[in-house]
Amino acid sequence: MFADLTAALRDAMPDLRGKLEANAPTAPLSWFRAGGPAQVLFSPADADDLAVFLARLSPDLPVLPVGLGSNLLIRDGGFPGVVIRLGKGFSDIAVLPDHRIRAGAGAPDVKVARVAAEAGIAGLSFLRGIPGAIGGALRMNGGAYGGETKDVLISAIGVDRSGTRVSFDNAAMGFTYRHAAVPDDVIFTEAVFQGSAGDPQAILAEMNAITDARASTQPVNTRTGGSTFKNPPGHKAWQLIDAAGCRGLRVGDAQVSELHCNFLINHGTARAVDIESLGDEVRRRVREHSGVVLEWEIKRVGLA
Repeated sequence: MFADLTAALRDAMPDLRGKLEANAPTAPLSWFRAGGPAQVLFSPADADDLAVFLARLSPDLPVLPVGLGSNLLIRDGGFPGVVIRLGKGFSDIAVLPDHRIRAGAGAPDVKVARVAAEAGIAGLSFLRGIPGAIGGALRMNGGAYGGETKDVLISAIGVDRSGTRVSFDNAAMGFTYRHAAVPDDVIFTEAVFQGSAGDPQAILAEMNAITDARASTQPVNTRTGGSTFKNPPGHKAWQLIDAAGCRGLRVGDAQVSELHCNFLINHGTARAVDIESLGDEVRRRVREHSGVVLEWEIKRVGLA
């Protein structure tokens, strides 16, 4: 258990509207359903509330923003600091003129794709294939099925550690493969995306095809974190993992998916250490077999 900081935080921020919890479990926040507690879990009411909180928070206290937790593993010792959960106050989606969409950082990627499709806005269907929220797509240049965030982003807004609102156009995001060059202390709050005119039925058909492709090739509806490792230049991670004999490999209740071996699965009782140990063993075997070093795509944080 961590020291309870919530009373001191409430005293320092009497006008805070969001919810503060001490030693809150984080497993429910992660698609893996594993991991230790957050010293403080803060659920801000909206972007203004987030700015107030960050402006008054001690700069020495670590902060971890979380949306849907699809690409995240908090270790079993928990997170010594503040986990900021971007929930309902960050989930609005609006259709704008000129085939644009504004979406909060907590809005699920699939929901943004659906709103765009229903509005006849093409170009955002690839978001249907990303199991996460917009904030994660911005931070990691999320992509799937031939599209990436960098292809459609106009601008993103966030709050930095001092509580200052900051904005970035596409160029300022510094997008590369599964990465944005925006400072780590920026917490994204919303973004605007550019699509093009399209037929709603055709766009929905494209999204349904992505849904079918995911269902047939990926372990959907399981406790998984999405793609575990980035594709090394010139390679596909799953092929390297398969060639190294790791398909189906287990550590406790954690397993390399039999269906798509760049996915790790928690069969129910795996701890974060089991999942991370399994991933590290996969990396070791791939390096030994092919000489290629796999880089984690899943973010691993907290105390072991």
